[in-house]
Amino acid sequence: MQDMNDINELINFQQMAKFINPSAGDIPSVSGLDIYGETINLSGDVCGDHIIFMDFAKRYNLDQRIKRADHTNKKEISNNLKELKHKSGILLSDVSGHKMTDALMNAMLHQAFLVGASYELSIYGEITADLFETINQRFYKSSSIDKYITMIYGEIQNNGDFRFISAGHPLPLIFSNEYNEIVNIDNLKLVNSTPIGTLPSQSDIDADDKKSILGFKHKYSVNTLNVMSPGDILILYTDGFSEQQDGELNYIADRLEKQLIISKHLPAKEIFSRVKEDFMSYCSAPDDDATMILIKKL
Repeated sequence: MQDMNDINELINFQQMAKFINPSAGDIPSVSGLDIYGETINLSGDVCGDHIIFMDFAKRYNLDQRIKRADHTNKKEISNNLKELKHKSGILLSDVSGHKMTDALMNAMLHQAFLVGASYELSIYGEITADLFETINQRFYKSSSIDKYITMIYGEIQNNGDFRFISAGHPLPLIFSNEYNEIVNIDNLKLVNSTPIGTLPSQSDIDADDKKSILGFKHKYSVNTLNVMSPGDILILYTDGFSEQQDGELNYIADRLEKQLIISKHLPAKEIFSRVKEDFMSYCSAPDDDATMILIKKL
């Protein structure tokens, strides 16, 4: 009887994990951009990678929120909400593992982010970096030192501007359609903070500065990239694409650029399909989940 209860609980958890995974209808629609992404899972719906697509116009009643802000004479909030009509958010996270407890951490992050985002839209009319300071602090207090989350959250505008924060996550890549290569963005001096949950946030008003032996994390810095020309592709990914088989295989360095040169003329979904097929032939026995999101300028 106990074994059957365990099986039922596993099925219930798998259903929960499936419910929070994005569907095709969740992929943002932004004028002038073609967006697609998904996760290549090792174990079905239970994995250590997670995507949250934030198509603000689909997810929230922006018109009613703007009307409420105008009615209460909150012009800044109203203006911020109006800007959300022309942008979408993308959160990509990777827990340090790919088992059931790691999927649980992603579920915790999923709910914390969406609840916090709803409040932030009501208070500020936008999602701020402070939300992630609060999330970091909660995970620092509630997860073990060997369980942490790398995460990137960014918002893409219809003009190709991508503003983002990164918590120990691989930084985005840009493929140039004109030069047929992944361009070097090291000179932009992008800021990458520590993973979620590893260090307490110094800005947290409730933090006890006497309890952090290793110190505090700096506040998240907002970085900006631009997908400038038609055909350029912004790439977000997890380290499953760059560190397979104990770091021996790096698809990003070895094969991605070649595949993008071949398939860059295709829609984002088809480019991903080609990349996925090539990745699976390159890494026949993956030992980590791998996620990639492509944002192509039309």
